[in-house]
Amino acid sequence: MILDVGRRLRYVRMKYDLSQRKLAKRSGVTNSTISLIESNQTNPSVGALKRILDGIPIGLSEFFAIEPEDAKTFYRSDELVEIGKGRISYRQIGDNLFGRTLQILKERYEPGADTGKVHLVHDGEEGGIVLAGRLEVTVDSERKILGPGDAYYFQSRRPHRFRCIGAAPCEVVSACTPPTF
Repeated sequence: MILDVGRRLRYVRMKYDLSQRKLAKRSGVTNSTISLIESNQTNPSVGALKRILDGIPIGLSEFFAIEPEDAKTFYRSDELVEIGKGRISYRQIGDNLFGRTLQILKERYEPGADTGKVHLVHDGEEGGIVLAGRLEVTVDSERKILGPGDAYYFQSRRPHRFRCIGAAPCEVVSACTPPTF
């Protein structure tokens, strides 16, 4: 049996409703270290893992004893998990992403809402289809305003951001691999 420490840490962190930044602050390690561990780009020492788990708090033996629940196949609308905040709603399919390589979201941006002035960058790919409203998508130096039925797809290592344009909310269905939240 291969232990996937990164995916297990992500599962436990999300189970305790902690962002990477919040866990980093609680444990005294950088959020980039937590991100690298969760994406299996680095393996933590036992001491580093213990420090991180103390920030949850959960012990090493409990951490390795956790068996994630079986993933559901079908979800009612009221079972989508809200992981956004403020003027952006991200409703995720499934609260348990342990072992999953794909994250699917129903996104809603209030008029003027955006993902921030600092562009997002992470490993993987993402794509989406605009269902309603107008969404400005910036990838590197490319900027495009998309309307209902329009779509985007790009490598997530390219700096990107999203912003709702106009007076109406924007709704998008998106997918990202690997999961980022």
